[in-house]
Parts: sequence; C-alpha cells; structure tokens
Amino acid sequence: MASLNRRWFAAPAAVMAIIMASSFALTGSALAKTYTLRIGSGHPAGPAVYVTMMRDYFVPEVERRVAAETEHKINFVEGYGGSIAKVAETLEAVQAGLLDIGGYCTCFEPAKLFLHNFPYFVPFGPQDSVQAIRVTRAVYNQFPWLTAQFSERYGQELLALNGWDNYHLGTIDPWETIADLKGVKIGGAGPNLPWLEYAGSIPVQSTLPDGYMSLQTGVYSGWLMFPSAYLSFKFHEPAPNYTLIGFGAMGVVAITMNKRSMRRLPPEVQQIIREVGRAYEAEAAEALQAGQVNGLAGLREAGANVRELPAGVRADWAESLKDFPNRMAKDADGRGMPGSAVMRAYIQQVKKDGYVWPKEYVIE
Repeated sequence: MASLNRRWFAAPAAVMAIIMASSFALTGSALAKTYTLRIGSGHPAGPAVYVTMMRDYFVPEVERRVAAETEHKINFVEGYGGSIAKVAETLEAVQAGLLDIGGYCTCFEPAKLFLHNFPYFVPFGPQDSVQAIRVTRAVYNQFPWLTAQFSERYGQELLALNGWDNYHLGTIDPWETIADLKGVKIGGAGPNLPWLEYAGSIPVQSTLPDGYMSLQTGVYSGWLMFPSAYLSFKFHEPAPNYTLIGFGAMGVVAITMNKRSMRRLPPEVQQIIREVGRAYEAEAAEALQAGQVNGLAGLREAGANVRELPAGVRADWAESLKDFPNRMAKDADGRGMPGSAVMRAYIQQVKKDGYVWPKEYVIE
C-alpha cells in the first residue's frame, strides 16, 4: 500500500494537471443544468383562457428567460385537460408533487379554500375581467392570510391569480320571466349555485368538461357560464339561449408551485419564475377580457339567442341576494377564517376601483 501511495504522489506533474482539469470540467458542467418541471390543469388549454395562457405565455416565457439569463434550462412537461390531475384534484396534485406547477379554480376546493371564493360570495360585481383580477389582487395584498394558506397548509407558493369572465345564464329553452326558471335544473361550479335561489331553480354541481354532455342528455337544462367558455366548449349547440345577467367576473383561479420543487431550483431561476408569474397575472387578465368580448361576438355569429336581462329584473335579482354576502362572511368566520374582514375589504375595494354595485351589500 505504501508503494502505491508513493507512486501516486510521485505522479508526473502532467498527469496531475490532467486529473485537475478533468475535475474542473465535471464541476463546471454541473453548474449548468436542465430542470424538468411538470405543469398542468384539469381544464384544457384552448377553451379555458387561464390554461391557454399557461401554455402560450407562462411556459415559453420561463423557458426563454431562463435560457437567456442563466446557465440553465427549463424543460416543461405539460399536462392539461385532466391528463395528470382533474379539476378537483389539482391542488392536491401540486401538494403531493405530481405537478410542480398547477392552475385550478378555488371553487372546486370548497372546504380547503372556502374563503378564497370570496368574489363568488358577492355577486353582480365587476363586469370587466381586468378590473375583477385587479381588485382581487388588492384584497390578497391586504390580507396575507390568503396567500399564506397555500404555503402553510398545502406546501405551495402562489405565483399568480386569474379567473373567469362575466357570468351569465345559458339555457336549452328560452325564458321570459324569472318564474319560467322555477324548478329548472341549472349547473354551476358550486359557490355560484346560491345565485339561483331567487329564481327557484334546482342547482346542480358540475364542471366545464362535463357541461356539453350533461346539457345534451338533460342532466340539467341550463348553465351559469361566462361567454369565453360557453362559446369555446360549444354549449350553445345544446343550449342556444344565452341571457346576459351580469353576475360578474371572478378572480378565483390560482397558479401555484410546489415549494419543494421551487427550492431545488437555483435562486436566479426561482426569481424568473416568480417574475413571470406576476407578468402572467396581468397578461392573462387582458386575455380573459378579450375572451369575454370575443365569446359574446362568437355566440351571436354562431346563431345563439343572446339577449339582455332587463335592468329592473337584474336589480330585483341583486336585491334578493342582499343577505348572501353576510351569510357567507359569517360562515367563513365560523371556520376560523377572516371572512367578514375580507368580504368588507373586497366590497370597498370594488367601490374604490370605480364600480357601482347594483345593491349595496353590508357585512355586519
């Protein structure tokens, strides 16, 4: 063994130089890595605006910036339309690490993210999608508790908010008065189903991917749905009557990233992902509003019967729900959440942003 050690230390300087050079090359190559991230949603890209913007903006922008500004590369494995996790499974998929980044509606997590649905609890709010996302973000900034829930309870970091454009009502059969909707089965996301109390309709919990077949087969005869999806999911084919009620655009979609996945990335890559997330929020809000405008135009072009609910009927509908926001705020309070404070802040923030509520909701 001693002779071996002597031969090692007596190695020519040239050999030692080669060994050192090889070690340096390995170390240098280890600095530049390709990181693979799985990103997905239960909704499909194309029909769902927030997913389309994940595919067409977030993914390529992160890839571009990481390649241009760092030594590293990001390779995304994309799984939209429920190929990795369905709409009601995405929060859990990100938590478990099946997805590194996921997009999902908080409406499908009525227990875990109850208060994050606060825009649903105050109907007839902002009609413009950009305004809706802007005021929702202001409330999140005012109440860090909302963001902390993702991190502290579910092991993920909130990257961005998005949502749905202005909700209206599509039905198989035409209707003239609110009385015509009594007893009619109508589908919705869940938190918005109480909006139907005034009409006496029968609410049915459902999801966008199930909508077309359910309307076609009569599981329900109407859908609380926004124009971008009503057109892109072709709901106007089985249910051609679309009444503009204006329940409001909703900032209820979260784009989140698994915290473990974030930590394994170099700091400069983490920073880029966070910055692109913030930029996505603004870009996707604009795309959501464009989807609303194009959706309404497309429905008319496709021959749907688009009509506007008379202003008086809309005001009566809003009046009928005057107790709903306070009821939901107290429900959240009872769950140990800052329900009343968040709801008051949202109502005031919407007013501060220039929108006039058709009904002055009060949180006691």
